[in-house]
Amino acid sequence: MIRMATIGTSTITRNFLDAATSVPEVSATTAYSRDPDRAAAFAAETGLAASVADLDALLSSSEIDAVYVASPNAIHGAQALQAIRYGKHVLVEKPAVPTVSEFVALTDAAAHHDVVVLEAMRNVHDPAMAALRALLPEIGMVRRASLAYCQRSARYDKVLAGERVNIFDPALAGGALYDLGVYTIAAMVELFGEPDRVTATTVPIAGGADGAGAALATFAGSVVDLSYSKITASDRRNEIQGELATITFEHVAQPRYATVTWHDGTRTEHTFDGPANNMVHEIRRFAALIAGDADPAVDTARTLAVLRTVESIRASAAHRPK
Repeated sequence: MIRMATIGTSTITRNFLDAATSVPEVSATTAYSRDPDRAAAFAAETGLAASVADLDALLSSSEIDAVYVASPNAIHGAQALQAIRYGKHVLVEKPAVPTVSEFVALTDAAAHHDVVVLEAMRNVHDPAMAALRALLPEIGMVRRASLAYCQRSARYDKVLAGERVNIFDPALAGGALYDLGVYTIAAMVELFGEPDRVTATTVPIAGGADGAGAALATFAGSVVDLSYSKITASDRRNEIQGELATITFEHVAQPRYATVTWHDGTRTEHTFDGPANNMVHEIRRFAALIAGDADPAVDTARTLAVLRTVESIRASAAHRPK
């Protein structure tokens, strides 16, 4: 049994705890927050047995084997590294860290301390993504794809009112790219690999964060456009265009249905069954890695490819004329 503690008290942590109940290898026991009252309240609300406000005390406990890190993005790296140095396995919410160099530091430390570090990127661990990838040979050479995640944040109204909001705070690695754009990048990398070149632009909002953005990723013989937003919404389907047919599917973070449309107009429908909360799959992967039943190299390579693409998008957007 992997005894886990949570770092962070947001909705995503509640979703993690809900998913963890479906993974028998994992038992979540303890909530951490710097604020003892918040930690205690969160533990009470979610049914955790204990709460802690001292991170060193939590990480030094022999009653904890692993931690789930879901604090603000900019803090992930330091907290994950601290946990690793205490010999704890770490599942860190996406984006694991903002930069490639920070993730390399985590994986190096994890190897040194013989523990697991895994980014919690739920869509790439969902079997639906593998099912989509298995459809690609049927549609001929892929020439173009369009992946999107545009969802207006309920907290954007607070930004418009002049309030400071963590998820829109660039000092905390907030903004649309790190929150939603990474899902489109991860899906692209999982389906097609790492692009050769990326150009991008962003839509800045008050406070300096990117409220929305778009990127064009170039591969040998194909292009993929990515769009993401936390200030507008879209319900359009994602699309993969092959020379023989086109695949469309909904929700890049949790695909459940796909349609293959052939050039003669024929259609085939595909349904990908799965739990309502697909964080279950990343937790299962984490447990398998800890048990030694899976190779972490593929996960590390994917996260690094995603972060290299993130850095390319940020660099391209920064150099575009204002």
